[in-house]
Amino acid sequence: MQEPVSKFSFVNALIAGGVAGVVVDIALFPIDTVKTRLQSELGFWRAGGFRGIYKGLAPAAAGSAPTAALFFCTYECGKQFLSSLSNTKNSPYVHMAAASAAEVVACLIRVPVEIAKQRSQTLLGHHNRQHQTAIQILMRAYRTEGLRRGLYRGFGSTIMREIPFSLIQFPLWEYFKLQWTPVTGYESSPLTVALCGAVAGGISAAVTTPLDVVKTRIMLAERDSSIRRKTPQGILHSIYLERGFSGLFAGVVPRVLWITLGGAFFFGFYDLTTRLLGAADTDH
Repeated sequence: MQEPVSKFSFVNALIAGGVAGVVVDIALFPIDTVKTRLQSELGFWRAGGFRGIYKGLAPAAAGSAPTAALFFCTYECGKQFLSSLSNTKNSPYVHMAAASAAEVVACLIRVPVEIAKQRSQTLLGHHNRQHQTAIQILMRAYRTEGLRRGLYRGFGSTIMREIPFSLIQFPLWEYFKLQWTPVTGYESSPLTVALCGAVAGGISAAVTTPLDVVKTRIMLAERDSSIRRKTPQGILHSIYLERGFSGLFAGVVPRVLWITLGGAFFFGFYDLTTRLLGAADTDH
């Protein structure tokens, strides 16, 4: 009975992750723009305020499907592999390890996409760069700063944000799913999976907001900015001295709202697509 599931799980995760990623990024993009501008060193209004709220949508939409697909392929395959080694299917340690590995792999696509997206979102604050496309932004970053410091600037801080986020979110999501039927008496469905994802995502988003602020500052920093010479810990310290705890948690409300709604869409559509593909595989 398990052979068809194993055979098609990689492809199912690829397709379901891609569908979920595109739905979330397009539906909730304005909230992400507001969050980015709140965290910008320029300040919310100088970074664009509520103007051009969909700036940066193109790179986000183009990158969301491959990023999410790559993440879920790695996550599901990692879960299967680690579970077979430890003989424990629902261990939180398995979920944490698989999610951490998946984040590192997904960041190979996510970081350049984030560079293009976030710089597009704040171009209104840079009058000399307002009309650049995502490709032009990435080419300029590569020409002036190279591969590691340009296209992959902030890779370390992104990993530093994503891994703690996933260490909290995925074990919570898996635990909530596991407990849903015993606690409520109702069968699991895409709607209940979406609800579990929303709660897990909201909690994780709130806790990791300071790391998100650091990542945003690094990615938006100009070439001659003092931020380029600071460590992530140094950036956190300077933000605290400058704005206090409100600076460390800048954008926490739109971030929590975005990831709570995003968690619902993301995990709900992922589960729905996986069920549909599983049913099609079974019929086949």
